[in-house]
Amino acid sequence: MKAAVLREVNQPLSIEDVQIDNPKSHEVLVRTAACGVCHSDLHYIEGKYACPKPTILGHESAGVVEKVGSEVRYVKPGDHVITCLSVFCGHCEYCTTGRPFSCQNGEFVDRDEDEDQRITQNGGVMHQFYSLSSFAEQMLIHEHALVKVRKDMPLDRAALIGCGVTTGFGAVINTADIEVGSTVAVIGCGGIGLSAINGAAIAGAGRIIAVDILGSKLNLAKHFGATDVVNAAETDPVEAVKEMTSGGVEYSFEALGLKKTAEQAFQMLRPSGAATIIGMVPEGEMLEIHGADLLDDKRLQGSNMGSNAFRVDMPRFCDFYLDGKLKLDDMISARIPLEGINEAFDEMKRGEVARSVIVFDT
Repeated sequence: MKAAVLREVNQPLSIEDVQIDNPKSHEVLVRTAACGVCHSDLHYIEGKYACPKPTILGHESAGVVEKVGSEVRYVKPGDHVITCLSVFCGHCEYCTTGRPFSCQNGEFVDRDEDEDQRITQNGGVMHQFYSLSSFAEQMLIHEHALVKVRKDMPLDRAALIGCGVTTGFGAVINTADIEVGSTVAVIGCGGIGLSAINGAAIAGAGRIIAVDILGSKLNLAKHFGATDVVNAAETDPVEAVKEMTSGGVEYSFEALGLKKTAEQAFQMLRPSGAATIIGMVPEGEMLEIHGADLLDDKRLQGSNMGSNAFRVDMPRFCDFYLDGKLKLDDMISARIPLEGINEAFDEMKRGEVARSVIVFDT
């Protein structure tokens, strides 16, 4: 099969032929239908996060089941599925206390080192990214890395739910658990930020302030549910948000993964407010806050994949889309072949797109 391979940091991905194994007992072979080009992948390309190489990146995907292992009962060939990097074991402390997104038992879902690996290239090692590797025509994954969805859900839009939507929407309804009528600010209006805005609107937020430096993205944010916008290229976003809300918001969400904007998310809170950092702040960078602000009961918290229970959340997000509430059609900026992946990352770095989606010939 063809796949986009990362061999060196800060170098374009190369389209190569690789080999994929047959599924073992609890594994599923999926024909990839679509995969979103996510900023998280770019972090690994740029070396801001480390991974073994060579590796096939990609994690925001949907497809059709081709084969299943002997012990798989959850799905069968022909089923439509969304993948998720929050692979869960189902029996650890995190899984059994309702936090499967924090499961640490990677060895449970991955093959042992002495076994044949899932993906190889001419007998050599090819690493699997987040137990998925979606920038490829097929994926061989553990059954706990996917969720079955209704077949009337378009797979190119379903792919977005595999990461960006679940991360942004989930941060609002799961991690922060906002109340109806809340005041909300979202910094960054890419795919994850737009999903947070859309989620806040569906959850009943009273006021949703979108912050970005591009007017085109702020216009899109209004369509996704923002009641107000702040162009951070023209004004101090913290002061603007505080002035608009007479002191700050109850909930803020940072969807860029930058030190400066993460600190701004905390600074624009009112007393007893909560700032949720959704973006991936580069490894090694430290955030600075004023300690005295903690006396005002302000909270700074992270969110891992929207604190999801993806087997429950993702089918619901599909229902929201098909009911006209989740605006996935407008999130896709371009549909591209696998060979266009490097150009998609270049556009992402220029801030030109909400989401590019690789569409495979299924």
